[in-house]
Amino acid sequence: MLLSFLVLGSGLVLARTKPKAGQVDSDYVSALAAADRFLHAWQAQDQEDGLMMLTDGAKQHWSEERLQEFFSAGENAAYQISGGEKLKAGRYAFPVGLLSSGLRGQARKRFSEIIVTRTGGQDWAVDRLP
Repeated sequence: MLLSFLVLGSGLVLARTKPKAGQVDSDYVSALAAADRFLHAWQAQDQEDGLMMLTDGAKQHWSEERLQEFFSAGENAAYQISGGEKLKAGRYAFPVGLLSSGLRGQARKRFSEIIVTRTGGQDWAVDRLP
């Protein structure tokens, strides 16, 4: 009787400490939305909106020509965002696949990572481009 109580009791304690399925950190959702907005700007070749979403640090790592080239994805550009991970408070990394049609209709797919960071309040910015 005592053994069954201990086994049953420990199961109840474990059940209470596990995170519920479907629970998501609200910061994760905000960071994912920011990554999606940035990649949509890339897809639409909207360099102006994309640049506004970059941290100063990210802008310093890319030359103006390289940023212009990045936002020239070509026709039929698309992206895939995979499940991300929290690197630390206010900083998330998301694996991405960038797909675009190259010269002569050749499709290209490049895998990379985008890092999004909180810049204050509820504002998020891209700190590392894919």
